[in-house]
Formats: sequence, C-alpha cells, structure tokens
Amino acid sequence: MIMINIDPSIKLLALDTSGPALQIALLQNGKIETYIEDIARGHAEILFLRLEKFLAQNELSYQDLTHLAVTTGPGSFTGLRVGIAAARGLALALKIPVIGVPNLFALSLNKKNNCSTGGLSVLIDANRGQYYVQDFIEPGKEKNRPALIENAEAKRKLMVMGQESTDDARVDIKALARWAARASPLDFPPEPTYVRAADAKPQTKAKIARKSASEKDSV
Repeated sequence: MIMINIDPSIKLLALDTSGPALQIALLQNGKIETYIEDIARGHAEILFLRLEKFLAQNELSYQDLTHLAVTTGPGSFTGLRVGIAAARGLALALKIPVIGVPNLFALSLNKKNNCSTGGLSVLIDANRGQYYVQDFIEPGKEKNRPALIENAEAKRKLMVMGQESTDDARVDIKALARWAARASPLDFPPEPTYVRAADAKPQTKAKIARKSASEKDSV
C-alpha cells in the first residue's frame, strides 16, 4: 500500500470499542501513542476517564484535537453505540470532523493474506454459524460490499487464505489512525455498519389495523 505523508498539523484521536478491548490512539506530529485495555463490558463507565488521562499524559486537551475516528462495526452492539456516541458528541462540541471506519475495512489495513481471486479477504466470526466477510483489492480498497456467509463457506475461504481461524480479528488502532488522518469524513460518516438484519421485529399482535382512505370514505 502506498503511504502518503500526513499533515503534521493533524491531531487525531481514534477510538475502538467494538470488541473485548478499549483501544485509543493519538496521532500527532506523524507519531502515534496508544492505550489498550482488555475489557469485555463497561466501556461506557471508563471511556471518558481513560480519554482524559490519556490526553493529559500526552500534554493535550480535547480542544487541541483536529480530527476524530471511530470504528463502526460490525461488532459488539453496546460497545459500538458507546464509541460512536462518544465520537459524535465530541465532534459536535469541538466542531471537528469525525471519520467512521467499518471494522472489516479497518482489519484490511494490516492484513496481507491472499484470497482465491487475488487481493485479500477479511472475515469476522458473526456467531450462529455465520461469518461477516469482505474482499479487498488491496488494504483499504474495497472489492465488494460486506456480506454474511455460512460457516462452511467461511471455512473454504479461510483454507484458501491459509488460515484456520479469525482469532486475529482485533483492529490495529495504529493502522486505523494513520488511514483516518487522510480519509474524507463525507465518505466515511460515523454511522453503525450493519450487515446482519436486526433481531427486533415490529410488533403486530394486539395492534388494530388502520383503515385505508377508501374504507374511511365508505363508512
């Protein structure tokens, strides 16, 4: 992947709360500092405490930031909501742009494994015997849209890629921060990335059907 120089004036804070870890990265002067804490639940309770301490250690305040970035999924539903809400809130208060980075896209930024058609493929275990998958021409260059595939198809794809599992599905927060510093907020809005349809369905029981306009007229 061709590297492009990053504007030295950019001070970007990147967040990843999509999985069993809180990941924070700060890019400034072309260098990156990170904070990573394994935590299965409770991102909301600690996020801002960790952010304030992390920024203070790097002699910065929120007002010094020029950009934000956040992972948008698929991933932990609750974790994603926490990270996206925090990034949106900070962006609004600070009047700075925020870049939303889908997890499959983010994972492509530091992967080199080949898929059968060339390029690379990224898979994430979606549970229920399914996997989220997306193919890339090269890291950060999409070949197709994210999809949901069955376990058998995922195993075949992993075999072609020379992998046995997707245990390396944690986002590289450094790679994400470097990429986000050159991305357009218009092309990557901070909105949740849904691949699987929502489990919740509209309720219809005990609901009175509304009459159509023609039925109303005939009454």
